[in-house]
Amino acid sequence: MNYVPEKFKLSPALSEVLGIEIETRPRILAAIWHYVKSRNLQNPNDPSYFTCDPPLQKLFGEEKMKFSLVSQKISLHLTPPQPIHLEHKIKLSGNFPAGTSCYDFIVDVPSPLQKDLATCLTSTESIKEIDACDELICNSILKIHEHRRRRAFFLGFSQSPAEFINALIASQSKDLKLVAGDASRNAEKEQRSGFYNQPWVEDAVIRYLNRKSTVSDAPGIS
Repeated sequence: MNYVPEKFKLSPALSEVLGIEIETRPRILAAIWHYVKSRNLQNPNDPSYFTCDPPLQKLFGEEKMKFSLVSQKISLHLTPPQPIHLEHKIKLSGNFPAGTSCYDFIVDVPSPLQKDLATCLTSTESIKEIDACDELICNSILKIHEHRRRRAFFLGFSQSPAEFINALIASQSKDLKLVAGDASRNAEKEQRSGFYNQPWVEDAVIRYLNRKSTVSDAPGIS
């Protein structure tokens, strides 16, 4: 079969080490890397080398080997996979055996969509169309969130109008104070005489008068 990407049949020795029979070259290399890492065979002093355990020594004929040479070494153990060949004899005369026999074969069939998918991804028009769809989706999500906020607003008002309005006014008043930079003041308390009978008031008045007299005595100020 014409595998895409190309697959290879592993030799019995390599298949025994990795536990796979037919696979692509990158996945075979990844399997060898995983084999080395899982058995702590990588050289700690020079990570570009690894020590060959008995199965790898039998496979590569080396006690230690460089990772960059693995691709070259495994080429001797890779062959094209054999085509699937089925034989079935049809008996044209005589008695036929009773019953029916069924067989299952696992066949790796390349997806016909791979070529179309590659063409779609490389097409400029398709990319523009995808970007337009992404923008439309984002705008739709923003509109959904906006409608949810409006729904929550009107739902709260419909359930308890008076409490909702009071809470809204209090929130807006607090926000206004924050914007004006005067969030610490409380106008309602400042309108009461008891507010000015607090212990800090006398000290604040003295500081204010001292500061005012200092400014008045400064040169050029009358």
